[in-house]
Amino acid sequence: MDQALEKARELLETLTPLKRDCGRLCGARCCASLEGEETGMLLFPGEEACYAGKPGWKLKQAETGTLVICPGKCERAERPLSCRMFPLLPERAADGSIRVRTDARARAVCPLAKQGISAMDPAFTEAVRAAGEVLMTSARQADMMEKIRKEQEELRSIQREWRR
Repeated sequence: MDQALEKARELLETLTPLKRDCGRLCGARCCASLEGEETGMLLFPGEEACYAGKPGWKLKQAETGTLVICPGKCERAERPLSCRMFPLLPERAADGSIRVRTDARARAVCPLAKQGISAMDPAFTEAVRAAGEVLMTSARQADMMEKIRKEQEELRSIQREWRR
């Protein structure tokens, strides 16, 4: 695992969207696959080694990279970076700065995502932004963030079409 990924994971090891367990609001919907589906979280490059062969965790290849399917309950220190940031994502703005946006996929499962960033702990939001800055210092992680940005752009476009 490269240093940028390690640092980004550390920044979000203890902070959560709320100052309390946000999973209590929704029954931890983000930690559960829908019935009949096996969904997971996208791993950043190098995170695969944390979960390969780990009991209860499964790796699955997807178009954008490797997904990890969790056992449904874990310690925050075990979670992949995507889980630690959820329901937010850092994104490079046109001016090169890092901004934080709500993950376009989150609105389907997370009540906080529907309320927006202002409903979340500002320290958490800042840690997501800082993690994005750190990730941009690694070419591998920056490439992954660009893939995610493009996917998010596409999802937002589809969501706008559905709202018409």
